[in-house]
Amino acid sequence: MVTNNPVPPKGGSLLGATTVNWEDAYKGPNVMWRVPRNIHYGDNIVVREDESAVFFRDGKVLAYLDRPDRYALTSLNAGIIGNVIQSLSGVRQEAEVYYLQRRIFDGKFGSQEPYVFKDPDFGLVSLRVFGDYRWKVAGPDLFINQFVGTFGAATTADVQARLRDQMVLLVYNTLGKLKDQGMHVTDLASQLQTIEQAVLGFAPQHFQPLGVEVQQLQGLSVNLPDEVQKAVNTRSTMSVLGVNYMQYQAGQAMTTAAANQSGGAGQFAGAGVGLGAGLGIGYGMAGSMQGAYQGVGTPGGAPGGQVPCPKCATLVAAGTKFCPSCGTLMAGPAAGPPCPKCGGATTAGQKFCPTCGQSLAPPAARTCPKCQASVTGSGKFCPSCGTALP
Repeated sequence: MVTNNPVPPKGGSLLGATTVNWEDAYKGPNVMWRVPRNIHYGDNIVVREDESAVFFRDGKVLAYLDRPDRYALTSLNAGIIGNVIQSLSGVRQEAEVYYLQRRIFDGKFGSQEPYVFKDPDFGLVSLRVFGDYRWKVAGPDLFINQFVGTFGAATTADVQARLRDQMVLLVYNTLGKLKDQGMHVTDLASQLQTIEQAVLGFAPQHFQPLGVEVQQLQGLSVNLPDEVQKAVNTRSTMSVLGVNYMQYQAGQAMTTAAANQSGGAGQFAGAGVGLGAGLGIGYGMAGSMQGAYQGVGTPGGAPGGQVPCPKCATLVAAGTKFCPSCGTLMAGPAAGPPCPKCGGATTAGQKFCPTCGQSLAPPAARTCPKCQASVTGSGKFCPSCGTALP
């Protein structure tokens, strides 16, 4: 923080000269401190190892001291502080002095306005970026000229806000360059380290004019809109499973049906969202998807597995005799033709109807008395000439 601390500099003299130093108690997290009064001829400036003292007047830096020492503003030090002595000697002129800390500071950044990323697959995507960075003052003269003279910064919060905006701008510019080199939205999550390194590579040309050095970037996060993030996740899952979109959708439909055995599959089939076509072609096309999503056995009904109902396609645990959704018999001998008398269900190989006792054996062939055609079945008339049969 640029503090205008009212505590007076130490060491006054009879001639009004003062010894100026930045007390440790007032440093803390502050990047710079403005000496409460202007400095003039005869004053002493104390600079320690972790500090720089910058002389500023009329909107520009006159000189700065960054070697630890005590500097007396007299002609004896003209070779050290140059034009500051020349401007302060003779006519009584004054200059402001800013102290700067040269240690490393931690900062955070985050975008307030989204960056529009044009992706070949998803179109225009709004991105937001967040992260942490470490920085220090590398050029005291440039820093004061820019932040005090140009931007009018009065506090460390002002400096941090300007640096935060510049960091977001730098990340956006880097994303634009990487996009031109072929990076897609789907690559961002897996390429964060590459993006961080690229940002650090472009940082010097971006921050050097401000007198700032960015030394580290970490915790970079690039946030996608929810709908795009879901699409990216879907694409990643498809890539891991080695399936196409149609197979993925069929597998999702079967997963939903299995979770709703009390009728969910039938509802999907009625709505036409995949179980008519999805399970019609999906079961055969995505048999492997069933195991991938549910961890069940083979469609053939291995112990602990599931098989589809032959009527409604609901997945039913292997060994179940009747479908819990529609009541269809799940296992047993193949069905035979319906009873010719009562229409009841029969089983292949049965000789009599289990409902009414009607013989299921086909009647012996008969010969038409008129045309001599061989007639099968129980019809009363010859299908060839219409003659009544005995």
